Amino acid sequence: MLIGREQEIAFLKKAVERDEAQFVAVYGRYRVGKTSLIQEALKGRFTFQHAGVCRGTREEQLAAFSKSLTDAGLMANSSAPRNWFEAFQLLKQLISQSTQRKKIIFLDELSWMDTAKADMMRALEHFWNAWASARHDLVLIVCSSATSWMRQKVIHNQSRLYHRLTGQMRVKPFTLVQCKSYVAQRNLAFSDTQIMELYMAVGGIPFYWELMQKGLSVAQTMDALFFAEEAPLRAEYDDLFAATFKRPGDYLKIVHALAGEKKGRTRNEIIAATGLTGSGVFSEKLEDLESCGFIREYHAFGKKSKDSLYQLMDPLVLFFHHFLHVSPGDMKFWSHQSHTPAMDTWASLAFERLCLLHVDQIKAKLGISGVLTDVASFVCKQDPENGISGSQFDLVIRRADHTVNLLEMKYASGRYLISQSVSEEVRLKTDDFIRATKTRDAIRLTMVTPHGLEWNAYAGEISSQIAMEDLMRDT
Repeated sequence: MLIGREQEIAFLKKAVERDEAQFVAVYGRYRVGKTSLIQEALKGRFTFQHAGVCRGTREEQLAAFSKSLTDAGLMANSSAPRNWFEAFQLLKQLISQSTQRKKIIFLDELSWMDTAKADMMRALEHFWNAWASARHDLVLIVCSSATSWMRQKVIHNQSRLYHRLTGQMRVKPFTLVQCKSYVAQRNLAFSDTQIMELYMAVGGIPFYWELMQKGLSVAQTMDALFFAEEAPLRAEYDDLFAATFKRPGDYLKIVHALAGEKKGRTRNEIIAATGLTGSGVFSEKLEDLESCGFIREYHAFGKKSKDSLYQLMDPLVLFFHHFLHVSPGDMKFWSHQSHTPAMDTWASLAFERLCLLHVDQIKAKLGISGVLTDVASFVCKQDPENGISGSQFDLVIRRADHTVNLLEMKYASGRYLISQSVSEEVRLKTDDFIRATKTRDAIRLTMVTPHGLEWNAYAGEISSQIAMEDLMRDT
């Protein structure tokens, strides 16, 4: 079901209706729904569609491509291609014999077709540059879950595909409100709180939500997804990285180094923790992980980009590192985890990440959607000489009207009651922020909680509050 994909559908349909040849790249995280989006948006209009073979050899890729050509109507007496240049020559024949007004070619999981020592990319470049780009009736759509590969080989290709793309589209995970719409359409009967709890574990990946069954509680759903004997997501961590990166080893080391760090780590700290070499290749791996949504790079308020920190952001990856890095061996593990310290620690961190994934909704609630802002975090070390005790705010929004929102995110199962100790902690952190940054901007304390604040004298010190219902709105 295409829920919340109106802009993506419009993008694809507009590309099809243009009067000149179109070469479109579609990318996004594994399981995010790229293929189903393209197939549903352009249903019945494909002249040719083909998907690469996962971990297939060059010969297997060519054989599968030949079979797809035959299925699409290429004359049966055509000989099987010996290389990719011959394969794309056969594709040209298929296109030439088509009577469709627009010839739509969809190559899915293109990175899988690019095997070692293959000539696939050179053949694709030649196909487009020497023939396809001159046609006014052709739309070529290429797609892959290997986001880093797409960026290097297609989107930022410095060879013969340089500046040849006519469009690119990143398919992003669902937001909370899109998950709510999906749940309603499938009659799953989850409450807003339950949707939030599930989102904290699996994020907004449609495939994971498709696996959820009617009539199960959140705990039963989590057990069925991750811990049951035939749990469909038990091996998802390994599958996810294998599908995204051809050599996932170094990427997994970086993710592991960030998994237990709430505030994140600097580039040099990651290098020290992983033992990897701090080269340009390492920088590319960080960029790859960020482009896939696994991590985020953020700068501390008032500091230069060289002081950036990296945080693990993907909800499912975070969940795996907390609960499945070592298999618990209990098929009802989640049902037995209620209110345990391990669950409380994870929930606090996962809620913070959920909030960071919904900054647009936070800004909308604060009434600053149209205001120029700088979104950052704040971290300062202890400095007794200057009266700084050492503090952190995970989210700081500096507005063009010289106002700063300092956001404190607190997870609670009910209304959050600000205690005296929490009030003193927040006040101390605010003082640290003012002293360390020497800001003259107006300071606004904002508390983000699932169910709002329980009113008491300390709640009156908070300038504004944001609750789950605010995060679950469209922007």
